[in-house]
Amino acid sequence: MRLELSTRLEQQMKLSPRMIQAMEILQLPLLDLQARVEAEMQSNPVLEMKPPADEDTDAAAPPTEPSPAADRGESALVVREGGADEDFRRLSEFQEEFEPWLYPDQAPSRPRAEEGDRDRKLDALANAPADGQTLHEYLQQQWVFVEVDDLTRRAGAVLITFVDDDGYLRTPPEEIAKSPDASGLPLQALRDAIVPLQTLEPPGIAARDLRQCLMLQLEAQAAGGRDVELERTLVRDFLRDIEMNRLPQIARRIGRSVEDIRQAIGRLARLNPRPGSLVSPRSAPAVLPDVRVELDEQGNVTVTVPDHFSPRLAISRSYRRLAKNRSTDREARAFLRQNIRSAEWLISAISQRRATLRRVAEEIFRVQKEFLYVGSEALKPLPMADVAERVGVHVATISRTVAGKYAQTPIGIFPLRMFFSGGTRTADGQDVAWDAVRAKLREIIDAEDKRAPLNDDQIVVELAKHGIRIARRTVAKYRDVMGIGAKQARRRFT
Repeated sequence: MRLELSTRLEQQMKLSPRMIQAMEILQLPLLDLQARVEAEMQSNPVLEMKPPADEDTDAAAPPTEPSPAADRGESALVVREGGADEDFRRLSEFQEEFEPWLYPDQAPSRPRAEEGDRDRKLDALANAPADGQTLHEYLQQQWVFVEVDDLTRRAGAVLITFVDDDGYLRTPPEEIAKSPDASGLPLQALRDAIVPLQTLEPPGIAARDLRQCLMLQLEAQAAGGRDVELERTLVRDFLRDIEMNRLPQIARRIGRSVEDIRQAIGRLARLNPRPGSLVSPRSAPAVLPDVRVELDEQGNVTVTVPDHFSPRLAISRSYRRLAKNRSTDREARAFLRQNIRSAEWLISAISQRRATLRRVAEEIFRVQKEFLYVGSEALKPLPMADVAERVGVHVATISRTVAGKYAQTPIGIFPLRMFFSGGTRTADGQDVAWDAVRAKLREIIDAEDKRAPLNDDQIVVELAKHGIRIARRTVAKYRDVMGIGAKQARRRFT
């Protein structure tokens, strides 16, 4: 073994902090970008939020000279010597009219309704939605009024914490008994608390599976005086057959007509398989479009990146002057220069994000222009590599650009990623995206005779009539992805 020195030539790619920040900003959706900018403004004192464009215009306009009083139909309020009765009368009227507003503490109180002007802040607070009540809170409020012994009450309170958002109690009591919350509670107490827990609202809560959930709701209807015996039989014995649409077999086994079975299934369809969602509904995430796509009168596509929601930042001029002033403390100048450099990087990254997003969107809708007229059926195959080559960036940049971004089009708001897909070629040589194939598949199935629905081979033939040639297994795969059942499941019995 020995030590020696040697030289070696190699190439390495290292990302600078500025490039890493630019990639992060490019990938952020609009709401996340706003949160990122707010965090930067809290930590960086040199950053300022620029006013909207219309406010900039107003600010740049020269101040106008106030118009003379005579131009407004008013007389100048000047007290002259001799004959000033008119002026003093006007001052008295001014005081009577405006004193309640100038000195509100001294003004007599009067009802808000008589003023003719409502308090907008109070109205906004009154109309603001209250914080949603969770399912666990809703069940705990009911549980305290259920007449059970103390041990069962404690066990029920523990079971409520294991009820999921759909309203099911899927965790076995044996596992709940091992949790820290259930320490000191016997297993039998947990089992005994399940039955009274299932009497809480909404009906079907704390069920172990779908069958029990539906049965609990039917029992609640029976307690209200409804005849649900047929529905009970279907749920208890024929749930799998209903899923497979075997109505004639069910009718023969229980001695009822197919029409009775169909009507009973219709009543079962009005039950809620997820009763917990009635208390704590899932809120849809907010979507802000990053780009706006419009068609002018000549049919040309115009892509814009709106400024309404995107942050418009600037660097404080006073801090710039302090950073350049040599009389400023050395440490303060170094601190300001570092923050100014960081702010410049952020502003540059946001500007680059806007430019890249616009260029990518323009290239997307140059290819997918027909989508703006027809919809999904007009989508064409568009690989990201093709867009990356035309825009002049890497494929990974295209992926970051469209991640979580949405486009507002004349026919709705759509994610940018949906416009990238593979496809096939029709019989007449036109390229068709897979989304367009799925849209045509949906159209064919919706138009079929439900008394004799098409099988997958027949759907292949129908697609071929429209110039789309795909295999039967591809049709079956797309049906499963779209949640469309097979022929037997789609059949309607009369």
